[in-house]
Amino acid sequence: MKASRVYVFLVVAACLAFGAFWWLNERREGAVVEPKDRIVILVGLDGFRSDYLEKYQPPVLSRLAKGGVTAEKMVGSFPTLTFPNFFTLATGLRPQKHGIINNNMYDPVFDASFALGSPAVADGRWWEGEPVWLTVQKHGMKSACMFWPGSEAEIGGRRPDEWRRYDGKVTAEERVRTVLDWLRRPKGERPGLVTLYFHEADSAGHKFGVDSAQVAEAVQVVDAALGQLVKGIDELKLSHVVQLVCVSDHGMTDLHPDRTIAMGSLMDTEKVDIDFAGAVAGVRPKEGGETAAAMVERLRKEQKHFQVYLKEEVPERLHFRDHRRIPPVILIADEGWFFVKRPLMSEGLRNSFLKATHGFDPDLPSMGAAFVASGSAFQSGVRLAPFENVEIYGLVCATLGIEPASNDGSGVLASQVLKP
Repeated sequence: MKASRVYVFLVVAACLAFGAFWWLNERREGAVVEPKDRIVILVGLDGFRSDYLEKYQPPVLSRLAKGGVTAEKMVGSFPTLTFPNFFTLATGLRPQKHGIINNNMYDPVFDASFALGSPAVADGRWWEGEPVWLTVQKHGMKSACMFWPGSEAEIGGRRPDEWRRYDGKVTAEERVRTVLDWLRRPKGERPGLVTLYFHEADSAGHKFGVDSAQVAEAVQVVDAALGQLVKGIDELKLSHVVQLVCVSDHGMTDLHPDRTIAMGSLMDTEKVDIDFAGAVAGVRPKEGGETAAAMVERLRKEQKHFQVYLKEEVPERLHFRDHRRIPPVILIADEGWFFVKRPLMSEGLRNSFLKATHGFDPDLPSMGAAFVASGSAFQSGVRLAPFENVEIYGLVCATLGIEPASNDGSGVLASQVLKP
């Protein structure tokens, strides 16, 4: 986005903060709306750390949090990566249940690989479980996805009623305009569930680091888009109908080129397949080479800045054992360390290396995700203790008064967030 546009957009954000005040008053004073008549907008804030709300104090999101429900943090699912966690938010299932165990992975049954930006993203056979946009359809509602991992795929033979193939060049403003166009439709034709995804905070964090001016700016860009959304909802006189649930997928922590672990320093890379690397690495030993058990035993004697496990020995609290796509050997880096397939030998590689990333243990404070819910259905002025992101799917279903599909959530969040 050009600097002039960013400037104008951020100025508009300050003005739109007033819209959040109006939203809070309107939603309290509006007529009671039955769950079946509500509209939930599930807003995905990629890479928006739980502490960004306090650190950067974005005006619109802060006002929505103050008048609604927020949390100390939302605990992500392991690994704390984008696709696994956004699909957990959509299904209430942990990655080992819904099958998206990494942004990049291999399926031994399909004998095929999945990667961000590849055609596999739109291939429904990779996506297991029932996402919320299909659950609402089962209950006679329409769904519309302005981007969300999994929404491009035909899952169980179905797609959202409206969906868009992901295009990172579509601006935050344009995404909001599309959502408002959907809401402008007559009552029987507009969706009961909308998803809306913003990537800006994640992209800035990776490229410039957690404490960078660019992250601060990205947070305000996203906040301005939320202000645009709130103002548009007000103008459509839907403030008492629309329920906003704003969630992020994970946090972010800084990296340095000197804190990398080259996979070739740990094993003969000609004798293994490395399904994925990063904060977490997954390895499949090839036939005739070192066995998984022997590799783990050896690496445990020399491990430094990481932990290594056989798949079936990954700590139970991480829920990362029970899917065929999880490789036999799992290496988990300490916070701030990063597995690379090849060492960063040149100055160019070092300079272009990520400034920050995620994927680490979800219990780390830096991996905490944000949560804000605001609307006439939700309580006001509530701040929750940390909770797991598997609860969001059930919350959305409860807000709409529909029965959820089987999921890993407890249902407790809905009782804490919704008005009696």
